[in-house]
Amino acid sequence: MFQKKDYIYSETQGVCQVENIVLLQSGNGPQVSYYVLRPYYDREQVSYIPVENHQVKLRPMFTPEEARELAESEQVKKDEKLQQAVEFVLKGGES
Repeated sequence: MFQKKDYIYSETQGVCQVENIVLLQSGNGPQVSYYVLRPYYDREQVSYIPVENHQVKLRPMFTPEEARELAESEQVKKDEKLQQAVEFVLKGGES
């Protein structure tokens, strides 16, 4: 489980910060924990992703070693969000 203020990588949104973790309820259903994600490169957007059973792939931010390996890959050349994440890590993240 990610923590509030963590930077993570979302396959659909790229670099995101976990702004909060909230409980939401739909109708009479049970309350469900959601990550409140704010994309680093689009600060106007906010997304709510369920903590459990989400379909979007979320992962901890890349290590500098992983970012250097990815920077050399063909994959990063084809994926703008991945490229931004690699640059984010290699520049030292949020300063």
